[in-house]
Amino acid sequence: MSAVLDGIAQAARSSGLTADERRRLARIAEQVMAGERIAAEDGVFLDRRVDVLTLGRLANIVRQRKNAHFAYYNTNVHLNPTNVCVYRCRFCAFRADLRSEKAFVFSDDMIRERVREASAAGATEIHVVGGLHHLKKFDWYLNVIRVIRETDPRIHIKAWTAVEIHWFSYLTRKPYQWVLRQMIDAGVGSMPGGGAEIFDPQIRSRICEHKSDAEAWLEVHRTAHRLGLRTNATMLYGHLESAEHRIDHLCRLRKLQDETGGFQTFIPLAFHPEHTGLAHLPRPTGLMDLKMLALSRLMLDNFDHIKAYWIMLTEPVAQVGLSFGADDIDGTVVHELIYHDAGAKTPEGLTVAELHRLIEEAGCVPVERDTLYRTVIRDGRDWRIGPPVSELVDTARGSTAAVRA
Repeated sequence: MSAVLDGIAQAARSSGLTADERRRLARIAEQVMAGERIAAEDGVFLDRRVDVLTLGRLANIVRQRKNAHFAYYNTNVHLNPTNVCVYRCRFCAFRADLRSEKAFVFSDDMIRERVREASAAGATEIHVVGGLHHLKKFDWYLNVIRVIRETDPRIHIKAWTAVEIHWFSYLTRKPYQWVLRQMIDAGVGSMPGGGAEIFDPQIRSRICEHKSDAEAWLEVHRTAHRLGLRTNATMLYGHLESAEHRIDHLCRLRKLQDETGGFQTFIPLAFHPEHTGLAHLPRPTGLMDLKMLALSRLMLDNFDHIKAYWIMLTEPVAQVGLSFGADDIDGTVVHELIYHDAGAKTPEGLTVAELHRLIEEAGCVPVERDTLYRTVIRDGRDWRIGPPVSELVDTARGSTAAVRA
């Protein structure tokens, strides 16, 4: 560890930091080594002033501490039941008006076809998010889950963002808890983390006016955690926000995780401007993508996993991200529409062999996991659930300790 600190000190001397800033970075590095929490103001300093390679070096320490040399993926399929949406978020290229030529709504038969396709491919998860169709009642959304469950009772259903749950609450005039219980009874097993965007109210009002606010997003997840649902969390970066907004967002997530422990993984989402109301903005650079992964890993000390979502980052950046704090690159991700509509040039899906190659070239050991971060044991397309990935990490730590002894 002293070699790491020496390397960071050497990099700081050549990076243009003042003497006071170098001392501040050295103190933060020592905190990281000791597993101590980084304060919000220090997070802003890291975001604004510290080079990405130093951030990556620090984040990799945390990554290895939490997940050793393992990197995770899953075999999953996406289902977007409709793109018709009542909201007009400026960053979204996916939504459509009711009479738009690009508008679509899945029928029950179309849902069944997607689920059968997922089952035939050996998928362990179907990821369900979509637009908020203003002419569809709550029962229509509930039926989507029921059809999936009836078609394949085994596949895990990760469904509905907090924004959608908030909308369902508005439609039914029922509290979040009631809505979530209905979804759990229908078959929902966990929730994705979308819709968080950026929590700051001023920025949020400029990119997704009228959408449920930060407090609603956090309260939906708090309620889900109390009901036993594990959820993910996200942040959309690279648009109108600043370092202060990003760190504030991470700290709010960290605070809720302290309270509930219900978050599984955090996914920093790079803004794709093409075909959106913010098309004049440049796309985040690869360096910014890596910086966001590293900062996320450093600030979210109580999150077990950080995901480098290859669909948005591109495969090479996600691969490098495994040395910048990320321990997960998502999965096969077939039929993803939301980010491709916004200009993502990545493939619509990757094979398991391609995911293994990306992970192994990054110097990590690939581990297939299910939605709840349990290992998946394969026999061709047949699969069964093994122990939690945390047991692999504990075993690896024990083996390393035994070798050193």
